[in-house]
Amino acid sequence: MADRRPSGVRRYLTVRGGELLFAVAGLPPAVLGGAYALAVLYAGTLLSLTVLGLPFVVLALAGARGLGGLHRRPVGRLLGEYVEPPPPLPRPAGAFARGRAVLTDPVAWRALLYLLLRLPLGLLGFAAAVALPLACGWLLGFPLWVRLLEPGERPAGWPDAAAVLLGLAVLAALAPANHALAAANRSIARLLLGPARAQQRVRTLESARATLLAANTDRLRRLERDLHDGTQAQLVALAITLSLADDALAPGAGPGSPDLARLRTLVDRARGQTDDTITGLRRLTRGIHPVALDGGLGEALPGLAATSPVPVTVRLDLRERPDPAIEQAVYFCAAELLTNLAKHSGARTAELSATAADGRVRLVVRDDGRGGAVPGGPAGGTGLAGLGERLAAVDGALRVESPAGGPTVVTAALPSRM
Repeated sequence: MADRRPSGVRRYLTVRGGELLFAVAGLPPAVLGGAYALAVLYAGTLLSLTVLGLPFVVLALAGARGLGGLHRRPVGRLLGEYVEPPPPLPRPAGAFARGRAVLTDPVAWRALLYLLLRLPLGLLGFAAAVALPLACGWLLGFPLWVRLLEPGERPAGWPDAAAVLLGLAVLAALAPANHALAAANRSIARLLLGPARAQQRVRTLESARATLLAANTDRLRRLERDLHDGTQAQLVALAITLSLADDALAPGAGPGSPDLARLRTLVDRARGQTDDTITGLRRLTRGIHPVALDGGLGEALPGLAATSPVPVTVRLDLRERPDPAIEQAVYFCAAELLTNLAKHSGARTAELSATAADGRVRLVVRDDGRGGAVPGGPAGGTGLAGLGERLAAVDGALRVESPAGGPTVVTAALPSRM
């Protein structure tokens, strides 16, 4: 028979099972890692006054870095906390330079601190996962154990009741204790085994800007193709038409020249070709820099909201004008969000608010639709995921709150200066 339990229940059981397995199976590596860290500190202190001290610390830190890498995998597989690997250790030329790189490596020192903290957490976790359940079973069965060990009639008394009540209290504390210890293990792994916040921020920005650069390169290629296949062909046709008109005006073109009717036809054709070329150029340049932004977001956003098929209330508090690149990002973000809500949300009304003050820009789009918008999902499509990448390229962030049944609130936060 198929499993009909809700996915939320299965997820809860999976998480709790992973936490329990981490608490039990994680004791040996926690003890070994803690013993390693304590031995490093003890031996390093003793050897610090000898010539062996510095080489020992270098080797010990390199080992701590490697052990930290081994601890990342169970944290991800059992606790569901993916810890991004830190950047590799630099390998400069020369033994002295390599030793200096290890001594000044913050990843190795943080890994050593992790091994120290993991020891008490591992002991507490094992106690909560194994010792507490055993104590709970003994307390709940205390009246039975006493009667088995001391045959004969024995009236139930307050010790039996106290043991059962204490057992129930321990039983109630089992799950919260394991969960709290698992949360502590997630926190120290995230803080000490991954890259530093500054490194992670740089890596995120580099990835986002690489994505944006690839998108801009693709956009430029499409623009070049459109100019070559469209605008250039229209200009060539216009040049041919003007050349024909010039030939019709040339002296000796024939009896009764010039042919005014033919000239009118050629001029009308040239005018139409000129209009088509201008229209095509406007279409191409609209995606580069919207004309609506010439007056800033204060003029562009109300105009954008007015074109939405869903009634949109606009609230603006723009105390400063952001950089042009930030304005474009906010404008295209608002356009994409309004398009998404019109297509997918089923909303009857929406609200768009934008603030710009103290070096930050904040755009919020709220609708009363059906909700369920998830970046990359059917209600959000790839548009929300693409928006997140576009905002990340300018050091911004996108947050989506869209519970089933609504409302949906999408918030974009960016710096006002690049």
